[in-house]
This record gives sequence, C-alpha cells and structure tokens, in this order.
Amino acid sequence: MARIGSKILFITTSPRTPFRMIPEIELLNTHFAGNKWNTQTQTAFMQLLREENFFNGEGVNDPAFSARDRINRAPKALGFVTLSPVIGLTSAGQELIQTKRKEEIFLRQLLKFQLPSPYHKPTDKAVAFWVKPYLEIFRLIHHFGTLKFDELMIFGLQLVDYRLFDSIVAKIEHFRMTKVQTKQNYKSFKNEYLTEELKIIYNTEIISGNTQTRESNNTSLTNFLQTKINNMRDYTDALLRYLRATGMVNISHVGKSISIASEKIQEVNYFLKNTDREPSFIDDEKRYLEYLANHELPQLFIDDKDLLSAKIQDEFPYIKIDTALSMSELKDILYDETAKRKDNIIAEQVSVIKDNYSLYNEINETFNQIADKLLYDAPLVLEWNTWRAMTMLNGGQVTPNLKFDDFGNPMSTAQGNMADIVCDYGDFGLTVEVTMQTGQRQYEMEGESVARHLAKLKKETNKPSYCLFIAPDINEACIAHFYALHKMNISYYGGVSTIVPLPLNIFQKMITDSYKTAYTPQPQQIKHFFECSNEIAATSEDEKVWYQRITTEALKWLGE
Repeated sequence: MARIGSKILFITTSPRTPFRMIPEIELLNTHFAGNKWNTQTQTAFMQLLREENFFNGEGVNDPAFSARDRINRAPKALGFVTLSPVIGLTSAGQELIQTKRKEEIFLRQLLKFQLPSPYHKPTDKAVAFWVKPYLEIFRLIHHFGTLKFDELMIFGLQLVDYRLFDSIVAKIEHFRMTKVQTKQNYKSFKNEYLTEELKIIYNTEIISGNTQTRESNNTSLTNFLQTKINNMRDYTDALLRYLRATGMVNISHVGKSISIASEKIQEVNYFLKNTDREPSFIDDEKRYLEYLANHELPQLFIDDKDLLSAKIQDEFPYIKIDTALSMSELKDILYDETAKRKDNIIAEQVSVIKDNYSLYNEINETFNQIADKLLYDAPLVLEWNTWRAMTMLNGGQVTPNLKFDDFGNPMSTAQGNMADIVCDYGDFGLTVEVTMQTGQRQYEMEGESVARHLAKLKKETNKPSYCLFIAPDINEACIAHFYALHKMNISYYGGVSTIVPLPLNIFQKMITDSYKTAYTPQPQQIKHFFECSNEIAATSEDEKVWYQRITTEALKWLGE
C-alpha cells in the first residue's frame, strides 16, 4: 500500500510511456509468477530486463528499487499485476498482453483508478481525495472541448474530489477571461497565476514555514513553489500520455492542448454517463482488486451489441453485419477495419511526403519548433518528423516503429524492443534512432540500446547495416562509445557497429541539401556516407577527430 501526502491529484508517472509496461509485465509473469516479490526477485527481474531488447533505462545502482519503480506503480495501480502474496497477472493483465484491442483495456483500467483506494491511502497531510482522476479529467476535457496543457496543470490537478467539478470549471473560465483582458505577455501572466494558485493549495505549509522539500535542504518559498511546479508538470505530462493510450483523445503538439477525438465522442459520452463517479471498496482490498482486475469492467459503448453494430455500419457501410456474430467477433471486425483504414491513411501520407518534397517547408519548420522547445512531447514529434524526413528522401522502404492512432496521428514513441525507424535500401539497411535526452543521461539511456537494435537488424536481414543517431546535441560519452564500436568486433553486436551521431541541425542541413540539389539522391550516397565513417574512424587518432571529420562529411554528403 502506498501512502500519498499530495495536495493535488496523484498520477502515476512510471512507466512514462504506458505501452512499455506490456513486455515488462509479460517478462515478470514468465519468469517470476508464483514467487514472492522481494529484494531477491526484484533484483533478478532487473537483471533479466536489462538483457532484453525492449529495455530502455538503467537499473544498475539499485536494481531492486528500479524494479519496484517499474512494477509497483502503474502495473499494480492499474490492476495489471498482483504482488501479494505472490507475483501474478490479473485478468486485466492477461488481456492487455493477449488482446489486439489494447487501447480498450487501458481505457477500462484508467476509468477505475481511484483515490483513495486500498492501494493508495492519503496521509494526514494530504488533501481529502474522493475521485476517479482519469474519469473526471475526461469529463473536464469533454466539457470544454479543448483544454490547454497549462489549464490541466494549474486547475485539472486540483480536481481532487469529483464534487469540485463545477468550481474547477469556474476557475478555468475565469483564467481564460482574465488572460484575454491582461496586457502581460502570456508567460508572465501564467507564472503569476500559477504562483497564486499554489499559495492557496499549500497555504498551511507556507504559513507554518514547512517549505523544505525532499529534493533539497533549501527552505525558501521560491524553491518550494518551483519544486511543486516541476511535480505538477510531470503529473500533467503523465496524465496526457495515459489518456492518449486510450485512443480517445487528440493532442495538438503546437497548441499544447488536448481534445476528445471527434470520432470517439459517442464512446466518451457513454462512459461519462454510465460510469459511477464514486470511489468503491475503500477499505476492502480483496473486493477492490476483484473489481479493478476485471477486464470487462466498466461497461463501454462497444459492450452494447446494438450500439457496436451501428458503429460498424456507420463507419464501414460496406460491411454486412451477421446478427449471429458474437460480441468478440464484432469487436475484432471493428478493430481490423479501423486498422486497415489507418494503414490506408498512413500510405496516403507517405505518398504526399514523397511528392517532390512538397512537405519540405513543413518538415523543416517542425524541426525548428523542436529545437526551440515550442512543442508538447518533443520526443514523439522528433521521431515522427524524422520518419517523414527520411521518407522524403524517396529511397527504399522507411518504416516507423512509433505508434499511430486510428487516424494516422503520432500517438506514442517506439517500444524499447526496436529501433525508432528502420530503412531498407535493398542491399543494405539503416536504423535511425532519435532522442531529446542530453548530457550523461543521453549515453545512459540510449548508448547500449542503439547498438542492440542495429545488431537485431543485421541478424534479421543478413546484410550490411548502419545506424544514424540524431539528437539536438550529442553528448561526449555517446561520441566516444560510438567511435569505439566502429573499431570493436563484438559478436553480440554482429561485428563492428557503424553508428554515426549527428546533431539535429546537421541532419537538417543534409535534408536541405537533398531538397536543393538538381537530382534525386540515391541510396548508394547514403551507404557511402556510412562507409566513409568507417574509413575516418580507422585513421582518426581519437573520437574527437573522428566526430569532427564525420560531421564535416555530413555537410557535403552529396559531394557538393
């Protein structure tokens, strides 16, 4: 049981990307089902996890703590695993792994998550929770049509009791009205408004002088409020990522806002009307787990056979509905037809992207917005836009491994068991990895997994393969690591690993050069660039010389 002392909505933040918990709980169940969840099994789990292609992280310094962080949070809180008396998957956990309709399972589990619960008991310092957070945030988004990230952070996180819904609505309306009337620039206005709200939320702590945080011995009010702002930003980011995993919402990365997908309005209306807003089984862990773990609860729009049949008929009128079909068969029809429609939409996107660089200006501007930190979820947009840029080069088959929603919009980054982008150029292959990580963390999070993903492609295709690593800035540890892999024949990685790290602005210049050139660049020019990296590494005295020379080569990769 977790004790929470929060004055705002408690939102699980681990794992950061919801879909990444799927292979991890499957690994946990495969190797440790029936065992006790203790320091020994936690350490052993992390040892196994670090060896998997889908792992993206550390877990070295305190593996038991890292295991608890990955499993005790969202997987347990959302009812996918049980850890007491022994490790096991719940019905919802089994369904999450097995079903094609994973968004449906995420939706059901999020709608049941509640505060308080037998898993989350407030401390004496906490606010009086009485809410199903995701359910009420869905209601708030639905009420306004569109909510900004800042509005969710400042006001949505104050919806700690569903009976406060109307007062939160009034706060947002007042914020919007005041924003229109102010002569301040938006950033200053928002910061002042947020500070005043925080002073109200944490009034007791501020008056009593209890402003020391766990992160610092600094007791100043400025440090206290900034820490709370950072926490709120993390919670809001996690909130949006988990809502997006349901497939019910759209995200505007430029406007930093969230809305209900127009095609999902009926479904959202249904669960808002029919899902009980009251928390259940507060002091009965057995009954709460039975309720939370049931993958058929709560009832959704698509659980009504007549409504489901009508939805299929409305969206796919060429499908003839057989009244003898079961609910499961009807759901599969809806899923399969939606997947076909999505594939067709993405194929149309590819066709437009390849149409003589018609999207060059948009793609280039998106990279500029990423560099200027103007977008929500820059890691996802960077991955998506890099796929578009590689596709625009119009050579080979370029496959993104990010997840798209039902209408071809980027939904979440690639799971950890694969490269971000895989390019097949016939006689050679290329993986493309992107990250917004900086500093030492860039190396810790990306360095080893990049080589593993490249090795996987080599093994699967049995042909020469290379890797392009892109980040706004390249950390020196990554440069050293990738330089060394040019020279080391490691069988685990399929021999030497040709991985070229480039800062985003250099990659943009390469794309611009291909746009401006009088001819269409050919795959062999891409291959030549990577072979050139091998030659430069063989003759360079150290990694700094190699990196300087290969970035210079990138600036003239078309030989001009």
